[in-house]
Amino acid sequence: MQTENSEYAPRRSRRLTSRFVRWANRALSLNMVLSFLFLYLPILILVVFSFNDSRLAARWEGFTLDWYRSLLTSRSILSSAKNTLIVAVTSTIIATGLGTMTAIAMERFRFPFRRIYDGLLYIPIVTPEIVTGVSLLAFFSLTFNAINSAFHLTGDSAFRSGLITITLTHVAFNIAFVSVVVRSSLKDFRRSLEDAAQDLGANEWVTFRRITLPLIMPGIIAGALLAFTLSLDNFVITYFVTGPGATTLPIEVFGRVRRSISPEINAISTIMLIISSIFVLASQILQRRK
Repeated sequence: MQTENSEYAPRRSRRLTSRFVRWANRALSLNMVLSFLFLYLPILILVVFSFNDSRLAARWEGFTLDWYRSLLTSRSILSSAKNTLIVAVTSTIIATGLGTMTAIAMERFRFPFRRIYDGLLYIPIVTPEIVTGVSLLAFFSLTFNAINSAFHLTGDSAFRSGLITITLTHVAFNIAFVSVVVRSSLKDFRRSLEDAAQDLGANEWVTFRRITLPLIMPGIIAGALLAFTLSLDNFVITYFVTGPGATTLPIEVFGRVRRSISPEINAISTIMLIISSIFVLASQILQRRK
């Protein structure tokens, strides 16, 4: 009898364990479904109601493309979209160049205070955007006031916030993101390929141009796409450093939302969502192929 009980106990324990595992899997699956619904259902509703034939955002009255057509004739939308593209393209080009050089310097060279600089490089990534925006607002205000007072600049000749300050700000926080992405592509880089090229007579510049740069190019492009996306969507920091005539698309959307929520705003948000998703997806694919 004791032998039978001792054999029954492990079987009963295995059945309980198997039952617990099944319930745990179901609970995790349900949690995953609910999490995805919580995250993406509002976005899906936004996209659907961007085709709503009613001006009231909360009532569906039919399908239409009029809101997307109206975007093509809106001067404020076109102007803000132009400003957004100018800032995004310019800041991406500058940040990609500086971020790539920073990544190579941090990964390849040893110099004084390297660890301190390495830590400072991550500050723009972890610092709350509200803190960055307020600090940059104070910096530009003090700097421009000092310059205008020193050179007695007034009116149109005076320094003030605008597209230049927005671009400089986006370059500042994008350098860190580009550097992180490019450094990840340098981690697994085989230095033996560079040594082989130099053994065959190539100098350092030729080696970099023919060997190093093509091999890390997927990481550079991925960093550039990420920087472009962050610049395209940024609102909080941009809101603090913008000026007259320098309204970007996120700020334009925010201004319209404060008045009312219409399908036109949903249409703008949908377009921005699609563009951002494309660039983020392309960045992830390139990082995996590096």
